[in-house]
Parts: sequence; structure tokens; C-alpha cells
Amino acid sequence: MNILITDDEQLARERLRSMLEELSHTVVSEAANGEQALRLCEQHQPDVILLDIRMPGMDGLEAAHHLMQLAQPPAIIFTTAFDEYALKAFKTHAVDYLLKPVRLRELEAALAAATRLNRVQQSAVDKLKSETSAPLYVSAQVKGSVQLIPLEDVYYFQADQKYVSIGYRGGEVLIDDSLVTIERRYPHLLRIHRNALVTTDYIAALEKDAEGRCYIRLRGCERQLEVSRRHLAEVRRWLKAQGSA
Repeated sequence: MNILITDDEQLARERLRSMLEELSHTVVSEAANGEQALRLCEQHQPDVILLDIRMPGMDGLEAAHHLMQLAQPPAIIFTTAFDEYALKAFKTHAVDYLLKPVRLRELEAALAAATRLNRVQQSAVDKLKSETSAPLYVSAQVKGSVQLIPLEDVYYFQADQKYVSIGYRGGEVLIDDSLVTIERRYPHLLRIHRNALVTTDYIAALEKDAEGRCYIRLRGCERQLEVSRRHLAEVRRWLKAQGSA
């Protein structure tokens, strides 16, 4: 199999490479963090990625989420020194993992059984991520490639028929996801309408037009988003808590 190794420790990568070569597999490349792993997977299209969980920047759990957006995602085997709670979650949903230090025979068995994550497993990984640390990026398919959008650049998410539009500093893109899933994944968002979530860091004011409709004004964003009557009280409570209204 063609395999990509991802670990922020060079010695760990070298050890895995040595074992994979002993097992007659091909190491197509190595990555030191999640962002590198995503780019190298697009470039090399490996069959399997060995993915460390705890890495600086984008960790392995977030990288797994973005890898699933690829047209041909690899099978994922996590390598981890994670605590018992995490391992229990992995076992419950049959997510492949190897405890560090990785042993040759365990690696061989994991590779033999490696399969792509299904939706249930991906949901379990996302849940585990939300309970350990906040994600850094949103991923979108743009011209056949995965584009990583820093969460700190996102103004809003707005449902548009079957898709969700992301408004961010660089413009607007569509993703194939639901607002419910997005709201669960990114807890810093505020729902202002059944079809809209906004990033609280950018909220500047709540405004009303001549017809009595309320809108959220976001710093740095020209677009005004309507606040529904159903969510108006919640928005006002949030603004009051921030001392803005």
C-alpha cells in the first residue's frame, strides 16, 4: 500500500517509515501537522494515512474531518498516546488506532484491516474533537481541491437550499453540510435565523429598518443578515451579556 506518515516528531516518523519498509509498503511522503497532511494527500492520494492525534496547529482529529472532504480520502489509522476516555470512544465506533510506541505486528494488523471512515465513525471523531479542543478551519471543495478557511476569518454561515454559504474575509464559498452540524461543531456561533449562524467575534450591532425588521451588522462585512422574530430575544440576551445593548 501507499502510505502517508503524519507525526510532529521526526523520530516517530523515522520509526514508522522503518517498520513500513520492513512490511514492504511504500511511504509516499511525511507530514509534520494536519495542514501538511491534507495537502500531501491531495498530491499523492495515499491508500492509508498514519495520523498522529496530538500535533501543534491542526491536530489529527481535525485533519481527519477535512480529509473526508477529499474526492478520494485515504483510510485513516490514528497513532496516539491518548487517555482511556478517548480510546473507549474509538473502540465503540471501531475507529482504527495504534497506541504509541507502535509495535510492528500491531501496525501490520491495522494496515490489513484499514478502511475508510464511515459517517458514524466520522461523527464520533468530530465529537471527540469538540470535547478536546476547538477546530481551526472550515473546509470547502473549490475547483476540485479542498480549501481551508481559518475560522477566525469567517463572518457567517447561511443555508442556501441544499448547501450552506460561508461568508469570510476572502469572499464566499458553498459547502455541503447542514447548519445543525455546523452549529454543533463550532460552539462560538450564534443562531440568528433558522437559516443563519454568525460568528460572535464579528457582531457589531443589532439594527432595525423602517419596516421594523431587525438585522445583525458584522464588523468588516458589508452584508446584513436578518434576525428572525423567533431568535430575536436570544440575540438581545447575547448582546446584553456583552454590554452592547
